[in-house]
Amino acid sequence: MKRTGFIYHPLYQKHETEPHPENPGRLQAILDRLENSENRPKIIELEPRKALPEEIALVHDSGYISYVDEKCKEGQSSLDMDTNISLSSYEAALLASGAGITAVDKVIDEELDNVFCAVRPPGHHAEHERSMGFCLFNNVAIAARYAQEQKELNRIAIFDWDVHHGNGTQNSFYSDSSIFYSSAHQFPFYPGTGDKGETGTGDGLGSTLNFPLRAYSEDSDYIDLVENKLIPELFKFNPDLIIISAGFDAHAEDPLATMQLSSGCFGKMTELLRKAAEEICKGRLISMLEGGYNHQALADSVHCHLEALST
Repeated sequence: MKRTGFIYHPLYQKHETEPHPENPGRLQAILDRLENSENRPKIIELEPRKALPEEIALVHDSGYISYVDEKCKEGQSSLDMDTNISLSSYEAALLASGAGITAVDKVIDEELDNVFCAVRPPGHHAEHERSMGFCLFNNVAIAARYAQEQKELNRIAIFDWDVHHGNGTQNSFYSDSSIFYSSAHQFPFYPGTGDKGETGTGDGLGSTLNFPLRAYSEDSDYIDLVENKLIPELFKFNPDLIIISAGFDAHAEDPLATMQLSSGCFGKMTELLRKAAEEICKGRLISMLEGGYNHQALADSVHCHLEALST
């Protein structure tokens, strides 16, 4: 049985966004499912620390970080047409990024085998100087840079199975050969990026691998992709750590997309990636919540994800 961490903080629920699909009810559904789950005795529950502004600045412009802080303190209701905020959103965002940092510390210091971070706001659309698609700071990108800067890891692989392409994460590392970024996503779809031809530039050429998928793709499409296309590339890249941008909005019941995945598919993908991590990088695996907007489907999918991580 694996030592699996579950990172959460009550302040995530103070990121008040209603009416909006990315709302506090998402995490409440996950918590309620965990409370009544056979997984709970196997899961080690942790609280994150806040990311420091200089840690956020590993990925984001310092002026943008200050801008988000100021707009939240002013009581603004949104940063852009998609991204709602409230008075506590900046603090919640620091804790969301801090969850990834906490997870890196726990996994690299061998206190835990793997960690799931149940965070909000999500992060994979956030760009260097702007919010986008419900995201303030790019939690996964910050965790990856922190692992390199503070834990001296050389190569990190990020796999993003959110139904929307992670434009912010891709752009963070597009010219960097030390970060392998791969995404499986509905295409064409929001945000419009993630074409197969987007493979990196300069030193990073070949370090981006996109799997644009047709609408109504099913479990078998994703399992085949992970098992036969992604995992061989992970073995070639040989990362020191694998991070999953774990959005669950490719679920058949999700209202924001038209993919047809079951909850169990997320568990199967997790199992495949966990086993690959055991062979490649001592089992070092971190996942961070991105999308997922049908509360019941999200909770069930996270349940399957945690079960596969902790087995």
